[in-house]
Amino acid sequence: MALQASPVKQLAMQHGLPLHQPPTLKSEDARQRLRDAGADVMVVAAYGLILPQAALDIPRLGCINIHASLLPRWRGAAPIQRALLAGDRETGVTIMRMEAGLDTGPMLLMESLPIADTDTAGSLHDKLAVLGARLIVDALPRLERGELPDRPQPGEGITYAAKLDKAEAQLDWRRPAVELGRAVRAFNPFPGATAQIDGQTIKVWRAEPAAGKGEAGTVLAAGGDGIVVAGGEGALRLTELQKAGGKRLAAADFLRGFALRAGQRFALAAD
Repeated sequence: MALQASPVKQLAMQHGLPLHQPPTLKSEDARQRLRDAGADVMVVAAYGLILPQAALDIPRLGCINIHASLLPRWRGAAPIQRALLAGDRETGVTIMRMEAGLDTGPMLLMESLPIADTDTAGSLHDKLAVLGARLIVDALPRLERGELPDRPQPGEGITYAAKLDKAEAQLDWRRPAVELGRAVRAFNPFPGATAQIDGQTIKVWRAEPAAGKGEAGTVLAAGGDGIVVAGGEGALRLTELQKAGGKRLAAADFLRGFALRAGQRFALAAD
């Protein structure tokens, strides 16, 4: 839980590179630093604020964003998690030119990759980071040579990836088990899907669809291969869990310190 520098900052410091971390680019002082750098292009990745037009206009070749979706699908703050929650079968990276709008700018490069049934937000993030790094290294010299014409985003298929709310991570057992499984994957590693039983909150880190049916939230079976819980449709097998103050454990180890039995019932999200 200790505050630490990002990998980018650590690398910059190791190489003695100038490093500035302005809280906003709306101030004239922050924008002057950009002008003083004399950069040809500015590259943005996972930056949580919309850049003002005055900042976008500074670099000669513009500002380029590495966006973790196939635009115009999933513009916005949480494209990886929203793709998982929606059950998308593929995603990718779009190298785009930034405008003052929210991920509305023209596209320069795009490449897709499949979403595996076992992908979490963490594993998908890592795959997209590698893809995005390769694409931006390819894009920059081509941009300098004028080989990447702007392509407007299609007007159809626009969706928005709203910022995550921790309240979304509470599992609503009235939903189909397939959707609950997507939620577990989408909220791993942050903030972690949660469920309540007997007044205690546990986090569910891994789960998979399972055979079974019953009243939503009811434990159908609990054993070494997992804890099977009925959803609104189908059932979900919980295979990695964590109790408050504890470690992430495989189901068999978790049950040794947190006894559960068939017939117990997890609280519904609205309980």
